[in-house]
Amino acid sequence: MSDVVKIMPCLDMQDGRVVKGVHFVDIRDAGDPVDCARAYCTAGADELALLDITATVEGRGTLLEVVRRVADAATIPFTVGGGIRDAKTAEAVLNAGADKVSTSSAAFRRPQVIDEMVRAFGADRVTVAIDVDRNPSLPSGYEVYIDGGRTATGADAVEWSKQVADFGVQVILPTSKAGDGAKTGYDLPVIKAMKAATGVEIVASGGAGKLEHFYEAVQAGATILLAASVFHFKSIDIGELKAYLAEKGVPCGS
Repeated sequence: MSDVVKIMPCLDMQDGRVVKGVHFVDIRDAGDPVDCARAYCTAGADELALLDITATVEGRGTLLEVVRRVADAATIPFTVGGGIRDAKTAEAVLNAGADKVSTSSAAFRRPQVIDEMVRAFGADRVTVAIDVDRNPSLPSGYEVYIDGGRTATGADAVEWSKQVADFGVQVILPTSKAGDGAKTGYDLPVIKAMKAATGVEIVASGGAGKLEHFYEAVQAGATILLAASVFHFKSIDIGELKAYLAEKGVPCGS
């Protein structure tokens, strides 16, 4: 294991508050995004994700004022997703202080959006998120979902990840609908499959519940470890996690 692994707490936002659900539903409040961002910077997180989970289904852009406030407080890079429909909305988010943008539903509906963003802002500032659920009728066994996990597309998730990588994107963020918030472990087969198919950085997302789950994700090929509930509700400490991974021989961010 030679790649440095990064720990990325995820702030799922709804109505300007950090929330957390299970399987994309059963949402509960987890605090103020600025307070959370500040706390995670102090706790040793390497990056942050800020996801406006209802922006797409509500047909609006990301809450830029929240992005500005988080940018003022954060001392580490942060990625913003939710409502990133095109290069114009991405530019507004980057101008508000985000380091990177993440796009999902809009990218699937019009893949050219990915190319436009990569050309406008650089491949290192564009992440493509792919919500997935298991579907044994598809070649990889995984189907792409859009609209915050609400809409099945019939498309094979690993095949879509290949198309995404062809645009030059360097980071792909698959989230397992089955694993989201369940604390039963990351969906390791989809991490392995997308890593093998694309060779890009894969973010493990959806399902972390204990220290071992993070190590399993690294073994599956993830180099960015995203989690929410276990960090928000303090069942796992970031310093503790980094120490655990270091003992396993996994180099982590400073």
